[in-house]
Amino acid sequence: MSEAVNEQELVDYIALKTNAAPAAIRLVLQHEQVFLNNAKANAKGEVDIDSDDIVDYVLSRRDVKLDELTVESILDTEMDFLMDKGIAGYVD
Repeated sequence: MSEAVNEQELVDYIALKTNAAPAAIRLVLQHEQVFLNNAKANAKGEVDIDSDDIVDYVLSRRDVKLDELTVESILDTEMDFLMDKGIAGYVD
């Protein structure tokens, strides 16, 4: 997660939009960050990440007791927040 993002503000935003517990949101975001940190770049130096792969990874963690829809909602809402802040966007 970017240094420019206030984690508490992000968690509050996601909790408001998804009704997920802040502890669950932080856990999902923590596992997402590990996944992103371990993503390998291709020959062009680009990292191609499918959101379904992140969801599958998060759900495969033993300490995550959430359903797929909740994890997807948390990650989608995080992306909405980052796009609203001008920090991230989607690439086709």
